[in-house]
Amino acid sequence: MTAHPTGAAGFLHRFEGLRTRLPGARLPWIQALREQAAEAFRGQGFPTRRVEAWKYTDLRQVADAGFDEALSAVDSAPALPPAHGGARAVFVDGRSRPDLSSLDGLPYAVESLAASLEAQEGRLGSLARPAEQPMAALNTMLFEDGLVVTVPAGVAGGVLDLASLGTASERPEAFHPRHLIRLEPGASLTLIETATGPAEARYLHNPVYEIEVAFGATLTHARIQQEAPRAFQLATVYARVEKGGTYDNFTLNAGAKLVRNEIHAILAGPAATCHMNGAQLLRDGQHADTTTVLDHAAPDCASRQTYKTVLMGKSRGVFQGRIHVHQVAQRTDGYQMNQALLLSPEAEIDSKPQLEIYADDVKCSHGATVGEIDADQLFYLRARGIPEARARAMLVEAFLTEAVEGVQDETARAALGAAVAGWWEAAA
Repeated sequence: MTAHPTGAAGFLHRFEGLRTRLPGARLPWIQALREQAAEAFRGQGFPTRRVEAWKYTDLRQVADAGFDEALSAVDSAPALPPAHGGARAVFVDGRSRPDLSSLDGLPYAVESLAASLEAQEGRLGSLARPAEQPMAALNTMLFEDGLVVTVPAGVAGGVLDLASLGTASERPEAFHPRHLIRLEPGASLTLIETATGPAEARYLHNPVYEIEVAFGATLTHARIQQEAPRAFQLATVYARVEKGGTYDNFTLNAGAKLVRNEIHAILAGPAATCHMNGAQLLRDGQHADTTTVLDHAAPDCASRQTYKTVLMGKSRGVFQGRIHVHQVAQRTDGYQMNQALLLSPEAEIDSKPQLEIYADDVKCSHGATVGEIDADQLFYLRARGIPEARARAMLVEAFLTEAVEGVQDETARAALGAAVAGWWEAAA
């Protein structure tokens, strides 16, 4: 029996076998997009720790897992996470499930990428950079479906839930959804994604997001990552914000064995704003890596980044944040803070903030702190009759408050707060 290939060779082998069955196989521009991505992935493979951007995250356990592509549709109705709004799009193993979704009567367009692929020429692949990011190359090579959202000019889209569910199977499976989000001038939307899977499931969820925020538009993007304990998530977000637009991102990493949340945002027009906040809540054996690259490419733009990491047991957290201020980006206002709370002597945090400034008139700052629960604060609470477990929970919640309260949208903030509270209750 021929051994099941692993690593980059395994994914390339499956691409060769699937190329005529993947969505868009008869569209020349899709074929070219996939071939270019395959060539990039063939040249790069899975990044090793010798690559500076991946110095703190080892993907060997992902590369060696021998994932199959989730090609057979799952017809069962998996348990869905709580809903946060009236509209919901559900994806199971990376494929749209209209039977589980509720999208009627919306004032904007929500489509399946697989069903609308011909109409996405010029949009799909416009922001992603597979030649530079190997996980984006893998996604481009093998994507089957995804969410396509277009909010027309001036429309207030309200709240849209995106439920992404992995399932259990005999062999570990990989799925690579491609999500395209576009807000036209003056539009607004709150997108809340929850990624989950059953406790016994082992899978790779490798999503890529291409997000366009036009003049004066506002997108709140909350990602709640609660994947199965044996799962892997490698997510890459690309966002472009035009003049006067706002992109408000919050990512909560509270699940999966290994996760990497990589965000590339460009403030492309004057007076654009970007908030990239998040929390990593790690139990014993988990590894979470948040890597951000924020380009200030226009004058009078503002950015805020606040990331908090709580680590238990033998867990490891990573934060790498780079702010690049181009010469044209005068009067930039940029702030970045990364803080970690270690609840175990075996926990580890690696922090690498970076500023690259080529403009003269700027206000930029960054910082990082690492510490443990303050003994005096804990004693103060215990002295007032609060049990130790509850006192610790109060101090952890207070530590995370700054990051969560930075989310402007009330619904998204409530969803994130509930997820944080649920994690601590389960972990305590």
